[in-house]
Amino acid sequence: RCEVVAGNLLFEPWDLATEANGPYRVFSAYWRRAVARLAVPELIPAPEALPPLPPGLSGLPIDALGLLPRSRWDAGLARAWTPGEAGALARARAFVDGPLAAYGQRRDLPAVSGTSRLSPHLHFGEIGPRQVVRLIAERGLPLDDGLAEPYVRELGWREFAYHLIHHFPHTTDAPLDGRFTAFPWQDDAAQLAAWQQGRTGIPLIDAGLRELWATGWMHNRVRMAAASLLTKNLRLPWQAGARWFWDTLVDADLASNTLGWQWTAGCGADAAPYFRIFNPVRQGERFDPDGDYVRRWCPELARLPARFIHQPWAAPANVLAEAGVRLDSDYPRPIVDLAASRRAALAAWETIKGRA
Repeated sequence: RCEVVAGNLLFEPWDLATEANGPYRVFSAYWRRAVARLAVPELIPAPEALPPLPPGLSGLPIDALGLLPRSRWDAGLARAWTPGEAGALARARAFVDGPLAAYGQRRDLPAVSGTSRLSPHLHFGEIGPRQVVRLIAERGLPLDDGLAEPYVRELGWREFAYHLIHHFPHTTDAPLDGRFTAFPWQDDAAQLAAWQQGRTGIPLIDAGLRELWATGWMHNRVRMAAASLLTKNLRLPWQAGARWFWDTLVDADLASNTLGWQWTAGCGADAAPYFRIFNPVRQGERFDPDGDYVRRWCPELARLPARFIHQPWAAPANVLAEAGVRLDSDYPRPIVDLAASRRAALAAWETIKGRA
């Protein structure tokens, strides 16, 4: 007998259906149905004791398994995270008591601590969304309105990701929009490596990829910009980006990773239209106006004035010299022309958009 007990999600993927009894493919419609059924969950108390292990089992101390790398490339991850239930609960309480109040205004600013950073803990089951919702409700905040609504809605995107991967399991590797099976993707290992290493010459993107490598996490606004550059400007397949995120993110969740990449690439459910191409310079100027995020992760650009921090190639020679920046030596020039590559991406879209 197999009994499913909801814990990792607020709603199991089969709990919500359209009027035609089918799966949702548009988030807004899905979330309207979900919110109508969303209630403050009653949590099951932890057991006072666990049953003993069966006799006769042998084991090893965890240190004997040699799980940690010999070269401590993971030191940044260890500094950034406190794995486990205690760390998850502490982070959730700190978020609900602090940044949640300004989440709607600050969540898109990568230089500030405006997000919950609960995604790894949710992924590994160290805390559940029901616990998070309960914490919010205990502070007297309504779930569907006011200060908490923007964050609860983001939990809804996670729910939607699981809904999609349950009903469309092939989308981990293939586009939901079948037209994209014929899309003229490019194959350029050097450009993919430059993107992975944070050496694209576009500061916001490079800062994000370097943050990812150092901490195992990347701010969501920067994730979208980085994914757009890969799939639109470089026209590299979204699966390559999804694999890199899968290998490097501490919150590498198959459902959310798939939804995010297909959304940005324009080939998934409720996807951003393909012609929506993020301009990483404008994204940086809007969401990191003083360049604090870029300065942290691209220290070679730290002395550039804010006017040029997101496009150092546009800075006059004397400004670069005063900042101690030598393009092609200290920091690369862009590996792609943003305007020309945008036109090429739109032309590629024209070749498939009329397909059935």
